[in-house]
Amino acid sequence: MVVTRAVAALRGALGFLSRIPVGRTDEDWEAFRRTPAAMPAVGYAIGALVALPVAAAALVPVQVPPLTVGVAFAAWLSLVTGITHLDGVADVGDAAVVHGDADRRRDVLKDSALGVGGTVALALVVAGLVAAGAAVADVAARSLADAVVLVVLAEVGAKAATAALVCVGDAPHEGLGSALTAASGPRSLAGVALAAVPAALGGRAVLGSGGAGVVAGVFTAAVVVGALAFAWARSRLGGVSGDVFGATNELARVVGLHAGVIAWTLS
Repeated sequence: MVVTRAVAALRGALGFLSRIPVGRTDEDWEAFRRTPAAMPAVGYAIGALVALPVAAAALVPVQVPPLTVGVAFAAWLSLVTGITHLDGVADVGDAAVVHGDADRRRDVLKDSALGVGGTVALALVVAGLVAAGAAVADVAARSLADAVVLVVLAEVGAKAATAALVCVGDAPHEGLGSALTAASGPRSLAGVALAAVPAALGGRAVLGSGGAGVVAGVFTAAVVVGALAFAWARSRLGGVSGDVFGATNELARVVGLHAGVIAWTLS
């Protein structure tokens, strides 16, 4: 029974967090929303898949410009994970710049129109992804294994940060946020942390002597982004929502990638 539920939760997480065709049944969704640890758990597979453009560029017999790899990385990421989370970035960006109280900001979150704040937020995230992809391509030119590990670490860290918000946050209204937060609590943080442990241990093993610093850099970035997102959402929106989860996922990935590359360069 426990194994069946765990498998269902993983399928639900893959169906929710990516466009991987695993099926999206009601049972999978229910198991997923009650298991926040499934988010970082599927980050391993998603991260490995997202790293394919970097690996392909490193393995082809011609030199591919890092910026080209960065563009391919960002485009491939959107194909693999969809644009649902980017929509969260846009909505949170619009809500962040609007004048008014929490009710007004929540109204902006629900508005499908794209404003200046959302446009700027999207541009920064996409530009950050392209730059991160180019930086990881430079890493791959010296060590493909290190580059892939960096991408996987950032993906697991981003998913763990999002899952942590699910565990500790409360939704200000009915919707995706409440569906996730109502089924979990702070006790679920232990499972989220446990799901990220293999990434930390594996990263240190593959990356060698500088692995501890890289792992610390990526995961610290994810923790900081998650903490800032939680604090902002609680003070400005009255709680976390589906848009906040999506924005946290995207921002934690971008910041984690850059932090990991910087730590790798310094190691």
